[in-house]
Amino acid sequence: MPTASLPPDSRRLRIGILSANPRSYSIRRLVEAGRARGHRMHVLEPTEFSILVEAERPMLYYRDHEVKQLDAVIPRIGASITFFGTAVVRQFEQMGVFCLNSAEAIARSRDKLRSIQSLSRHHVGLPKTAFVKSREVLPAAIDHVGGAPLIIKLLEGTQGIGVILAEHAKTAEAIVETLHAGKQNVLLQAFIQESRGKDIRAFVVGGRVVAAMRRIAQGDEFRSNVHRGGRAEPVDLDPEYERAAVRAAQVMGLRVAGVDMLESNEGCKVMEVNSSPGLEGIEGATGVDVAGRIIDYVEKEILFPEVDVRQRLALSAGHAVMDVPVEAGSPLADRSLQELALRERDIVVLTITRDNEVISVPRGSHVLRVGDNILCYGNTEELKQLVPPRKRRKSKSAVPPPATPRDRT
Repeated sequence: MPTASLPPDSRRLRIGILSANPRSYSIRRLVEAGRARGHRMHVLEPTEFSILVEAERPMLYYRDHEVKQLDAVIPRIGASITFFGTAVVRQFEQMGVFCLNSAEAIARSRDKLRSIQSLSRHHVGLPKTAFVKSREVLPAAIDHVGGAPLIIKLLEGTQGIGVILAEHAKTAEAIVETLHAGKQNVLLQAFIQESRGKDIRAFVVGGRVVAAMRRIAQGDEFRSNVHRGGRAEPVDLDPEYERAAVRAAQVMGLRVAGVDMLESNEGCKVMEVNSSPGLEGIEGATGVDVAGRIIDYVEKEILFPEVDVRQRLALSAGHAVMDVPVEAGSPLADRSLQELALRERDIVVLTITRDNEVISVPRGSHVLRVGDNILCYGNTEELKQLVPPRKRRKSKSAVPPPATPRDRT
């Protein structure tokens, strides 16, 4: 029985892996998996590219040679070169080369604040989090996340670096003030006591969890990262955690992702979404050929490079792409697309998102339900008629208190 399959046209692919560490376990495994399937694998140092921008002819040079023949790119961009690395990935996208993770998705996932802001709109469980710049509001922010003990995180830290457990509020204030003095941006996050020293890493490839492990810290260490000496064991994910991992990867726009989750008394809490998750821990703990799953996915998706649908479709004057929620009392609820006759209003429904399911190119017989979210393309004025009225959030204090004379100085 064959262990690997070739793409439908049996074509050997030229696959580039963008990495500054070709001897790492993850890169070696990806190269092995690709070569086992007959593909030509090239490990390329991201900082040795030159980007040439020219109208209708985007180009890349690697050292002294123009890059012309790659079929696909697997980005493994280190945090220290995120800006230039994502620029290289973006240039490959402009050249029509399939990139396993897009430049936009990588950049979004690297910024912890941006990631949490994106996830917060999509029914994904998150630890309470605060971001502050002013020393005056720091005590209130600490109270907002539940007080001490609490976690302090650098916005762009990786592998547990830049993650600090503050046992007391005054200690947290001192740490944050010190980091702010060093021009560092930090997050304050609730500490999930019942999950101390352990978390779950789910490895998502192409919208499916292909492997999952529980990471357990050693000794008094509260960080469970394998790079920090934590041990890993396989875990059968509860459906709630599997849905959360897939949803988080999709919200980030990542085809391949490592989703880190905490087991709280309130259920799953997504802690972080990693765009370049390591393979050593997950393969060692589960025995799953994750590298092979990644290459198999590249083979299947090679004909579908990244396309900015909103940008492309919105180029037509008077037309736009819009997400429309179906709420209780909406004229869309409990009616079929055929009955709504949206096409007659110059509106096309591209997808229906229902719970964790995405219904692509829905038929006229599909009935919309309360809680659905429909992605539409069409006439801007007609689309506006579908959007429900904006709801104002109730607040004990609708406006901030007036400034005191001292505040104004």
